[in-house]
Order: sequence, then C-alpha cells, then structure tokens
Amino acid sequence: MPKFAANLSMLYNDVDFLDRFAAAAADGFKAVEYLFPYAYAADDLAASLQTNGLQQVLFNAPPGNWDAGERGIACLPGREAEFHDGIGQALAYAKALSCSRIHVMAGLLPAGTSRADVQATYVENLRYAATEAAKLNVNILIEPINERDIPGYFLNRQDQAHALIAEIGAPHVKVQMDLYHAQIVEGDLAMKIRRYLPTGHVGHIQIAGVPERHEPDVGEINFAYLFKLLDAQGYEGWIGCEYRPARGAALHATSDGLGWLKPWL
Repeated sequence: MPKFAANLSMLYNDVDFLDRFAAAAADGFKAVEYLFPYAYAADDLAASLQTNGLQQVLFNAPPGNWDAGERGIACLPGREAEFHDGIGQALAYAKALSCSRIHVMAGLLPAGTSRADVQATYVENLRYAATEAAKLNVNILIEPINERDIPGYFLNRQDQAHALIAEIGAPHVKVQMDLYHAQIVEGDLAMKIRRYLPTGHVGHIQIAGVPERHEPDVGEINFAYLFKLLDAQGYEGWIGCEYRPARGAALHATSDGLGWLKPWL
C-alpha cells in the first residue's frame, strides 16, 4: 500500500504551523514534509514529530531570497559560497529531524542565459551537496517544476532530471518526481513511472490534482490507477501530498477533503 506524507506548508492552513503536526496525525498520516524548517528551532520541530508519532521525510534546502522571488540558487554562478552554507544548514536540520531527504531547488535562469550556460554551476553544486549529504546518509533530491507555476525555472522535465543525475554521478542524488508538475509539462504519467522507477533514481513522489493543484481526486489525473501502478512497480517510498485544499483555509478544510485518502490508510 502507498505511504502518504502530509505537506504541512500547504495542508492544514486553518491552524498555526506547529499545530499542523497534531492535525495530520489525527487524520492518520504517519509522516510529514514541508518547504522550509528554518523559521523554527530544530528542537521544537523534533518535539512536534515525536509527540505526534510522525516521521519527517522531506524539506527543502535554503532557496535564496524567497520573498524577493528567488526559487533556489543551485544554478546561479557566483552564489556558490551561499549555496554551501545553505547545504550545511539544511544538513544540520536533517540530522536533528532524522530526515533522509533534502530537496535542492535549482533556481531561475539568470536573464540572458541559457540552461547550457549555467549547467556546469548546477552540476558542481549538486556534487558538493551530495558529498556532504553522504556523510549523514541523506539523499539530495532534484525536482522538475513546470514553468506555469515557476516561469524560468532551470529544471522542467523528467528526462532532463535523469540526464543530470547521470552527469552528476553521485549515488546520493535522486529525482523528486512530482506527478502534478509532470502532468502539466509532459503527461504520459503511467509510462513515466514504468520507465523511471526501475532505475532506482526516483527518491520521492509528490501528488496534486491538475490543473488547480487541489486534492488528487479533483482534476484530470486518475490517481487511484497510478497508486496501484506504484504498488505494482514495488515503490516503497513516500508520496507527498503537496496540494492546496479546494476548501481553502476554512476550518477543517484539509480534513474535510481527505475522502480520497481513506481507502489507502
């Protein structure tokens, strides 16, 4: 049976962040993920996990200046020292939270550059991150993201991600396969799963309905079919529920939209 992790950056947004751990556990989740932990002390997050019997399965490395529109710095020449510092900070949190996956956002292509212009910077930064992460047996994840949600993002396609994995050449770098982004960019999800899961290079999967990014039972994707396919393919990792509840921030909005999950708990 698939294992589902609640994304606390998007779900349970009717309560304060630290209260979302208890809300997720009450709905039957055994694991959580979220974008960034850095606004909170690692000890406080670890206590929330322990109190609620939850496992931390994923968070993101520092993305640069998020409020100014940056979406990662891994592909940005001249930001290597900042990138190295961010990996150190992320790994310190990973150790404190017993989390074995860190997503490293690639970043936006600088104005006037092509992917080829910055790919060497990206590859070297990921090699550095992988070397440091290997010391803690943590996997570094790279995620193709559609350009409708993040225009100008460096990494968009599954084949591009897997080619980069081969170029980076580090066993602790894997692909975060978000089926929401994959459907928007390229579709053919079942065949993508059949192609890439057997490589051993898929380290995490995420879901959301397309096109609105609501619950997975809202939209054009037959997730029940894909969940059965993931089982048939022997996927033993987590599936991150990274969607925005269709009911918004109304009281119990996330819980009231979990009918899709109940058959899988």
